[in-house]
Amino acid sequence: MKRTIIDASQLELTEKVVSIKRVTKVVKGGRNFRFAALVVVGDGNGHVGAGLGKATEIPEAIRKGKEDAIKKLVEVPLDENGSIPHDFSGKFGSASVLLKRAPGGTGIIAGGPARAVLELAGYKNIRTKSLGSNNKQNVVLATIKGLSGLTTPEEVAKKRGKSVEEILA
Repeated sequence: MKRTIIDASQLELTEKVVSIKRVTKVVKGGRNFRFAALVVVGDGNGHVGAGLGKATEIPEAIRKGKEDAIKKLVEVPLDENGSIPHDFSGKFGSASVLLKRAPGGTGIIAGGPARAVLELAGYKNIRTKSLGSNNKQNVVLATIKGLSGLTTPEEVAKKRGKSVEEILA
């Protein structure tokens, strides 16, 4: 997974809360309630990140989740069709997400957690299938890991010392 440091101050990021969980801890005096928020941020132009925030209040958990997501922004490749350069599979924990190219007009065909990541990354035409675990956090992280593992034809051509036309032929 290639990680490049991205200056988030120059990006117009939008956020989407994927899930909010209420976590209960039983203590001597009763129960302590806390909240864990899974937040995805993206600029709709090839930058996306996910973060987890935990706090006693929901808005504070969302704010912390957004800050964590901004720290973990990754750059993902988009082709001229608003799709991915090639089919790929992302795996995180026991969740794996199959990412497939799609022609123009297909739209985003994806389940809830993966859809949030793909929309905020800026994809317009893509098909996905979530396999294995359906834990929202792991599905989001598997999707991001899969997207960041994609290589563009330019990167492949440079690595092999060939031209882009030779690679695509």
